[in-house]
Amino acid sequence: MTELKNTERELHYFRMRLIFIGVFVFLCFAALISRFVWLQIVKHNDYALLADENRIDIVPVVPNRGLITDRNGIILARNYSAYTLEITPSKIRKDMDVLIDELAVLVDIQPKHRKRFRKLLEDSKSFESLPIRTRLTDDEVARFTAQRFRFSGVDIQARLFRQYPQGDSASHVIGYIGRISPKDAEIIDEMEDAANYNGTDYIGKEGLEKSYEKVLHGNTGFEEVEVAAGGRAVRVLSRSAPTSGKNLILSVDIELQKVVEEAFGDRRGAMVAIEPATGDVLAFVSKPTYDPNLFVEGIDQQSWNELNTSEDKPLLNRPLTGAYPPGSTYKPFMALAALELGRRTTSQAISDPGYFTFGNHTFKDDKPGGHGMVDMYKSIVHSCDTYYYILANDLTVDVMHDFMAPFGFGQKTGIDLEHERSGLLPSSAWKRAAFKKPEQKRWVLGDTISLGIGQGQNTFTPLQMAHAMATLANNGIIMKPHLVKMTEDPQTRQRTLTVPKESGRIPLKQENIDFIKNAMVGVAKEGTSAKVFQGTEYVSGGKTGTAQVVGIKKGEKYNAKTMAARHLDHSLYTAFAPADHPKIAIAIIVENGGFGSEAAAPIVRKALDYYLLGKRPKDKDSKDSKEQVPPQPKPQSDMALFRSDAEIKTPAEPDPGPKPGGETIGNKD
Repeated sequence: MTELKNTERELHYFRMRLIFIGVFVFLCFAALISRFVWLQIVKHNDYALLADENRIDIVPVVPNRGLITDRNGIILARNYSAYTLEITPSKIRKDMDVLIDELAVLVDIQPKHRKRFRKLLEDSKSFESLPIRTRLTDDEVARFTAQRFRFSGVDIQARLFRQYPQGDSASHVIGYIGRISPKDAEIIDEMEDAANYNGTDYIGKEGLEKSYEKVLHGNTGFEEVEVAAGGRAVRVLSRSAPTSGKNLILSVDIELQKVVEEAFGDRRGAMVAIEPATGDVLAFVSKPTYDPNLFVEGIDQQSWNELNTSEDKPLLNRPLTGAYPPGSTYKPFMALAALELGRRTTSQAISDPGYFTFGNHTFKDDKPGGHGMVDMYKSIVHSCDTYYYILANDLTVDVMHDFMAPFGFGQKTGIDLEHERSGLLPSSAWKRAAFKKPEQKRWVLGDTISLGIGQGQNTFTPLQMAHAMATLANNGIIMKPHLVKMTEDPQTRQRTLTVPKESGRIPLKQENIDFIKNAMVGVAKEGTSAKVFQGTEYVSGGKTGTAQVVGIKKGEKYNAKTMAARHLDHSLYTAFAPADHPKIAIAIIVENGGFGSEAAAPIVRKALDYYLLGKRPKDKDSKDSKEQVPPQPKPQSDMALFRSDAEIKTPAEPDPGPKPGGETIGNKD
């Protein structure tokens, strides 16, 4: 039996399916249209902003760091551009050592480069780009570029690098820059202008590079860059140009600096030369020195160990942080104090038997039998210790302290370098504050006597000694010592002085100043440094000095031939020239150099000959000077050379002063 089709029913089902499909399609389109309206109309502004943010990247543009030049325009620190091979660790999907091995096939990567990269990797965030090799050659750039597709997360960047073309000359002045460490980053984050360091990889670490960091850095610019979906830059939409850092024009004469550094040879020590009328630091020498270029890209371990463990301490900034007894260079200031305070006249004389006895202690002069009758002029010219033993005892420690303090002894000068040391100008108030036990707080009268010849607890930096000499040469007018003479805008070339006026004046009688200066001229003409300054074309004033490193026991004599090299006395000299109108004042110390006239004064002679006459030491003279002073043997300890502020202020035991029946050997100038 054949079943007949129900046409009406099938047609009904068909229509129902068609309606259902139509409604479904309509709802789908309605949903799409609703979503379209929501995205394109209701949320248009929000998503347009997000789209722009995805499309546009803000890239910081690091400014050129300011240049550093000496007073005559010679470049001391500059920038140059070079290519760097950099790795972004967050983008690396393979083992880092394997990646570096593959890169080493294309680019020369030494073990020291790997060690430095590992150190940077430990100190940096994973998304930062870190250099594995800097200053690539053109061939290396070409080889890597051809294989770039193989190395995701590795790229070549054009970077500015810092260079110090004078090498190790004046390195303690200029300092150096280095990569920003996590500690540096924390400090930057707390700064008001932290945003100005976006994109910056390097910051000043030492010297003027550090103390003038904000001046040298400049202002960071920005670029709006359109990027593709893969993060590739397509084009620059807008640009805010960076502002280069200001240039530093130093007061230092780099050629004078080199003359002094060469004159030191292999010896250790410090010298500071200042222009009295302005406070300009003309030379700031610390020997030995180091090459700041080693630190720019991260110093290698071997070089760091050599510098950091050397017994000569090349990283120590001796003029700024070395604290030394001034020795007999202190005597002109003692004599000036006696005149100003009415405790002595210029003609008043003593009979010097070669010693001064205080209680049961004998303070000896270096000249057996003494100097005979000694007035103030002779006491300076021939450096009579006995004269100043008696004078110090008459003045007392607090009177000496109050007179010397305005000259800057025992206090920071405020020079434009960080970590300056204050040294110590002793007083009874200092001792009361420094010690805890009541019996330790009392000032021992015998301690005062050694202060008169620049020994005892007097410890000053070479910078302080030079500053005091410059103030004396400038007739009591105080000019703040500074290394940066002026800053310069690289665009407008406008220059601004850093120290435009005097800091103060010490009320001194001109006739007293003139007498002291004349006596110091006598030192160079007929006194302890006459042989060194014989035949000069200028008239200079000076004062020799020696400072004991270790004490001499009763009954013993100072014998340089039998003493360890690091136990020899320090050699000092202070000077100014020309005598009638001083253009330069100097303080120098040669560590363990012996008498001031033997080691320190000849270096000052070379410095004055160059600065005043333009004469350079002859090659033969330089060689002879090196032959006369052979390299010093390595010591067991350097503790005798420097005293830390902590050791000065809080000694473990009080200084009991001269022991009954003891004796003190005077300065041997």
